[in-house]
This record gives sequence, C-alpha cells and structure tokens, in this order.
Amino acid sequence: MCISRSQVRTNIEHIADRINSDYEGKEILFLAVLNGSFMFAADLVRKIKPLCRITFVKVASYQGDTSEGIIRELIGLKEDLNGKHVILVEDIVDTGFTLGHIMKQVKSTYKPASIAVASLLFKPQSYRKSIAIDYVGIEIPNNFVVGWGLDYNGYGRNFEDIYVVAEE
Repeated sequence: MCISRSQVRTNIEHIADRINSDYEGKEILFLAVLNGSFMFAADLVRKIKPLCRITFVKVASYQGDTSEGIIRELIGLKEDLNGKHVILVEDIVDTGFTLGHIMKQVKSTYKPASIAVASLLFKPQSYRKSIAIDYVGIEIPNNFVVGWGLDYNGYGRNFEDIYVVAEE
C-alpha cells in the first residue's frame, strides 16, 4: 500500500476547508503532537484562514513498530488552554492511548472553550477509545506506515509518500 503525496495533500486541504468553515470568526490554538505530526501540522496550519497559533507536546508510546500502551510524557504542555478553541493535531490515531492520555491531561488541567481532534491517518480497526476524531484525513487498515512525518525507529519521516512497512 502506498498513499501518494497528492492524496495526502488533497486530504489535508479537505480537513483545512472543514476547519475553516467550523471555526470561522474564532481563534484556534493547534496543539500538535510531536514528533510525527510536525509535517501534517505545518501543512494544515498554512491552509487555515481564521486567526491561529500552534504549540507542541511530545509524548511517546511506541517501541519499534508496536505501541506499549504506556505513555511517557517527554515534553509537557506549557501553553494556557483556558477558554481557547483547541485542535489536537495527530499524525495517526490507532489504539487511541496517546490521544486518551493527552485529552485527559488537557481536560483535567484546563478548561478549553472547545477541543477537537484532527488526524492525518486513522486506523478504525485498532481504535480502543470513544473519543471522537473530528477531522480525519485518511482511514487506513491496521498496518504500520512511514512517511510524511511518521517513522520507524526515527527513519522514514522524510518520505513524501506514505508506505506500509513490510513485515519480515
């Protein structure tokens, strides 16, 4: 399986169009999850018309190509989210463990005006949470993928297309 750069760009434009419509006249604070979402976040934010800012949080749950289900906070959230319209930006949502951890932290620490989730990729077959994914670029099967910011042990983020990692 390969998702071409043109498919990725088209889906990012669709997400941006929906966000532009949904948040017209509102200021948005994008909260991007590093490392994987940096390319998606940059591409998405460039297409946003309402006033917006971006900040980052870095968490990790992967060892190689499997999620341990244990979230390690590496760089915490320093931005005040109280009263803000927050859009959490993920490269991929699979099990939802990382998303659940961040949402719990945001909701228990802050009182955002609203919080939504935008993800470039979504694996519905792997998803184990009930948190709504408001803006989904592409639904994919339960394969491990690299490219467009997604990696395998740090490699592959620079690929302009998204590829399935072959099993040995």
